[in-house]
Amino acid sequence: MSPLDLVAAKRMVGCRAAEEVRDGMVVGLGTGSTVFFAIERLGERIAKEGLSIAGVPTSYQAAMRARRYGVLLTDLDEHPELDLAIDGADQVDPRFRLVKGRGAALLREKCVCDAAREVLIVVDPSKMVERLDAPVPVEVLPFAAGSVSRRLEALGADPVLREGVRKDGPVITDNGNFIIDCNFGPVTNPDRLEAEMISIPGVIECGLFSAYGEKITVILGDGDGCRVLSLR
Repeated sequence: MSPLDLVAAKRMVGCRAAEEVRDGMVVGLGTGSTVFFAIERLGERIAKEGLSIAGVPTSYQAAMRARRYGVLLTDLDEHPELDLAIDGADQVDPRFRLVKGRGAALLREKCVCDAAREVLIVVDPSKMVERLDAPVPVEVLPFAAGSVSRRLEALGADPVLREGVRKDGPVITDNGNFIIDCNFGPVTNPDRLEAEMISIPGVIECGLFSAYGEKITVILGDGDGCRVLSLR
């Protein structure tokens, strides 16, 4: 898929997801380029249709984009249960287990995913895989980054502290933590690996999403349009 085709596919699935939002909903808003097309379309619906919704953003970036397009913002304190969440993924396997976190928003994204009754994952075909094998981001307490790295190595990872772009030093998440990217190669048991990683003292959250397949709907966009996939 060419870069232009990829952008078109992202726009297509983002807009398709936005059409699933109904008046009065509280919607989780993920972070990333595909979700930003959904936010843009929601803004159009707010302006043209009078759509009334509230959004729970998963990052400062998502919050700024939502404000730009007129989406009223709220949080999980006010709305601990969400009608819907729209998000992307780095990889999706056949059981709709995910790798997420390339945008370093994995902690808030998992909180929103857990709080939502239904989750729409918007992706292009390159994100659909038979087995998860992308590097797994891990959000860690800076104080414990060294000890966490050693524990992750013991689990079979090649851990790399994520460095900033146009910034000296490590990436700092919206929560004030570091990101360690962990290459495990093909992940044979994502459920077990997720549990092992989040049990390490100093790990705040990891980018494996193994528990939400039954409430995930994947909207897959390619040159032929959108396909809607569900395990239900």
